[in-house]
Amino acid sequence: MNISSRPSFSTTLALLQSAGLPTVDLTTEHCEHFFFSGSAHDPSGIVGLELYGDVALLRSLVVMPGRRGAGEGSVLLRHAEEHARVKGVRTLYLLTTTAEQFFARHGYSHAPRESAPEAIRATREFSGICPASSAFMKRELQ
Repeated sequence: MNISSRPSFSTTLALLQSAGLPTVDLTTEHCEHFFFSGSAHDPSGIVGLELYGDVALLRSLVVMPGRRGAGEGSVLLRHAEEHARVKGVRTLYLLTTTAEQFFARHGYSHAPRESAPEAIRATREFSGICPASSAFMKRELQ
C-alpha cells in the first residue's frame, strides 16, 4: 500500500467530513503533517498529526467504509507514528469517541485528561471540539 504526504486541503476536508470527523479548526498548514492512502484525487484513508516539540496530537485517522478491515488504518497509523518519531516526538496523544479498541490494539492506553501536556491542552480539538466524554489516550514512541 502506498502512503503519500500532504493531501490536498479540499480532499482532506471532504473525506473527514464524510466520516463525521471535526474539520472546523483545520487549515491548509495542517496538511503538512497529514498522510493519505489511495489516489491524490480520491484518497481511501487519511491520518494527521499536530506536532508540538516532543509531543503530538494524532488526529483524523479515517478509512473509507468499503476499505475498512483490511489493515489500511493500521498502515496509516504506523506511518504517522514513524513520521512523529523522525520529528522528535516522544509521546503521541489522541482523542476518540469511536475507536478506543482500535487504538488499544496498537499500544495506546487511556490517560487522565488532566495529565495532558499544555501544548495538547491548548489545541482546539482538546479544548473544545471533541466532547469531554472522548477517550483521551497516549502512546510512548521511544
